[in-house]
Amino acid sequence: MEKALNRYSRKRNFEITPEPAGDAVHHRPRKDSDAPVFVVQKHAASQLHYDFRLELEGTLKSWAVPKGPSLDPAVKRLAVQVEDHPLSYASFEGHIPEGQYGAGDVIVWDQGEWEPEGDALEGYRKGRLRFSLRGRKLSGSWSLVRTGGGKKAAKKEQWLLLKKRDDAARSGDGDILKERPESVVSGALLRDDEAVRQSPNRKSPRKRKARSSRPVSIPEQFAPQLATLVTQPPPGHWRYELKFDGYRILARISAGDVRLFTRNGHDWTARFPAQSKALEALALGDSWLDGEAVVLDAKGMPDFQALQNAFRRHRSQDIVYYLFDAPFLDGEDWRNRPLEERRMALEERLQRQPAEAVRYSETLEARDYRDIYSRICDMSLEGVIGKRANSHYTSRRSPDWIKLKCRLRQEFIVLGYTDPGGSRPGFGSLLLGLHEAVGSKEILYAGRVGTGFSQAALKELSTTLRKLERKRSPVAHPEQVPDRRGVHWVQPKLVCEVEFAQWTDEKYVRQATFLSLRSDKQPREITYEPVLPASGLTSPQDQAPPPEASRSKDSGRVNKKAHEQVAGIAISHPDRILDEDSGMRKVELARWYEAIADWIMPELKGRPVALLRAPEGVGGEQFFQKHMQGMAIPSLRKLDPGLDPGHAPLMEINSTRALVGAVQMGCIELHTWGATKDRIERPDRIVLDLDPDPELPWRYMIEATRLLLSVLDDLQLESWLKTSGGKGMHVIVPLARHAGWDTVKAFAKSISEFMTAELPERFTARMGPRNRRGKIFIDYLRNHRGASTVAAYSVRARPGLPVSVPIRRSELEQLSSAAQWTTGNLQQRLRQLSADPWQGYSNRQRLRQSMWRKLGAKSPG
Repeated sequence: MEKALNRYSRKRNFEITPEPAGDAVHHRPRKDSDAPVFVVQKHAASQLHYDFRLELEGTLKSWAVPKGPSLDPAVKRLAVQVEDHPLSYASFEGHIPEGQYGAGDVIVWDQGEWEPEGDALEGYRKGRLRFSLRGRKLSGSWSLVRTGGGKKAAKKEQWLLLKKRDDAARSGDGDILKERPESVVSGALLRDDEAVRQSPNRKSPRKRKARSSRPVSIPEQFAPQLATLVTQPPPGHWRYELKFDGYRILARISAGDVRLFTRNGHDWTARFPAQSKALEALALGDSWLDGEAVVLDAKGMPDFQALQNAFRRHRSQDIVYYLFDAPFLDGEDWRNRPLEERRMALEERLQRQPAEAVRYSETLEARDYRDIYSRICDMSLEGVIGKRANSHYTSRRSPDWIKLKCRLRQEFIVLGYTDPGGSRPGFGSLLLGLHEAVGSKEILYAGRVGTGFSQAALKELSTTLRKLERKRSPVAHPEQVPDRRGVHWVQPKLVCEVEFAQWTDEKYVRQATFLSLRSDKQPREITYEPVLPASGLTSPQDQAPPPEASRSKDSGRVNKKAHEQVAGIAISHPDRILDEDSGMRKVELARWYEAIADWIMPELKGRPVALLRAPEGVGGEQFFQKHMQGMAIPSLRKLDPGLDPGHAPLMEINSTRALVGAVQMGCIELHTWGATKDRIERPDRIVLDLDPDPELPWRYMIEATRLLLSVLDDLQLESWLKTSGGKGMHVIVPLARHAGWDTVKAFAKSISEFMTAELPERFTARMGPRNRRGKIFIDYLRNHRGASTVAAYSVRARPGLPVSVPIRRSELEQLSSAAQWTTGNLQQRLRQLSADPWQGYSNRQRLRQSMWRKLGAKSPG
């Protein structure tokens, strides 16, 4: 490092300049969890410029950026590389005297942590360094790209500093340099913000109180920031809070009126009269506050069941609303202020008028996260939330908020086993049991465990199990054991230790992992234990089982002959895991479709359907099936072969049995034609699929959808919305069955081309990733004969099993993504709906010549 700082030291006389000496600090104390620092220093030398510095190889790699960083991805800033600076320079503010190198005032305009994408040293040496910033003013993804210009001999290599498109980007929307000119350390400003050389008597930069935020009109609707599930914190500095076991609630205060909303935007103010009154008493200006509603048990621990009871009994006085963030406070936007400042301001407001119904969520204090995590888990709590120090508030799932969930472990009696599936040796899963209480003779079924076995354990344990086989079940109530066909019962003599995520309502283990056999425990001792989570970090999964899921949560596969009945259809391989992220089994997907049949069947009946089949689940091979092709799918209707001459017959799903039958044959997604079977040559809808560049922030999709709706409104065409379940949105325009396929496709293409011509920087009418870069493709190609679109309420064959969901226009601004609803949470939405989002949908509209003229196009007919 000394050699790297030689140029820095040679340029400065440290007896005159207050800058830190190059050999003053060789290394800063570091922990493995520390992230490298970055700093941007605003420097009023002969010309005002910004010095951009990244900690790398023990020094601050430095670039002079004449025009300063820009949050606009379309703007490229020249960055001239200068000499490395010592790490101690990151906190330097002050006046460099006249006659010294770089004479003038310096303030710390921004600082924080940075994280490279890939190998930082390799990227730096190759001249293409990609990274993320987490500062007070700059955040998100960036890159430095060497251009090859500059004077090599003088080491003045030229680079470009570029902002990548993400939620932190601001395309042409304001200038962060003008909006936030102050130091993030002292609040100081440079005099007049001009590029002037300072006199020798020039004092240090004058100080002022840093501006905390800017006055705004708070939004009508607001989406919360969500945490990302992790097994341990990424590098960086984190602040920890308790992970509450309750309901996430957002409070909107406008002109003194308090409204309380769920994270999905449902107004629950009537359920929280005590909390509303307490918030009113705070006398806050217009605000959005973020928190969680819980009920505490006698030990002061959150109790979710007690919370539900409080709602049923209308006892809001039993509920505590813990507030932990303030994205908008007293009429000002605090989202881009550091986490600590937002929380400090929130705590100060709550202390003005303390109330039992509304409290502040305290920061957990300990040496590191392991101490906090162990303490929380030992208290039988759900886990902890970590929030990156100095991070901003963003209305999406963010890596700046993380969650660490506790898992449970205890001993169980081994009751039996299932045959192995596929190439697995030994057995598939173990059936678990225990006594309800000490001294009880009855053994109760407690679920299954199918993971955590080594090959040696499978072989050794299977030998022992076969020696203990018996015909009669040791379970007190064997009829309560699901999937009994193919189970081999054993004498209840073995005890094993299992780790698991939680107990289900039926007291079955969920997401269980085998740890070991326990020879030191006797079966008669094994009962339901107090919740005793394991210390340390494991690999928790964060997908709640769907309400209609079966009671068994076996993560392996049962005997190939085993099956379960759903809607009168025998589901083979019912325990086959279709999606590792959610843990959903094949039989659960069949039950899920059965449960929502009333919603999806109107979208399927009468239309040709194409099936996306994934027999081995989301991670396996997937293929489309558009025709019967001689395959017998239970209850699926074969359509008239004349509807699609030259092919096998088209298919229709016109009953719940047929819907479940499709799942039985490995189908996950359902796609329908834009016409019905009785008038197949006359489509009854236009489908416009907004397909974005995956790098675009979600707000771009919201804006694009809004713009497209405005154009359709101007054409006097009613339109309806649904999420795609993927990355984009689907806009549906219902039609009277009047025009043919060619006309409908041409009209859809005209809309796409019109939007592209009007806003070429945002839209493209040409398909393909190359044409979509930084843009949204308005896909009109779904409107030709034989094309299909994923049906409303269909599951998507993607990790997490998202669903394509109809929404009201008023819900658009609240959406956090096109995959917001999944098989795990859609039914909750459906139960809370007061009306069908597509209520009033009808096929009466025709394409008129005036519409073609407005689009600057001609009708093919």
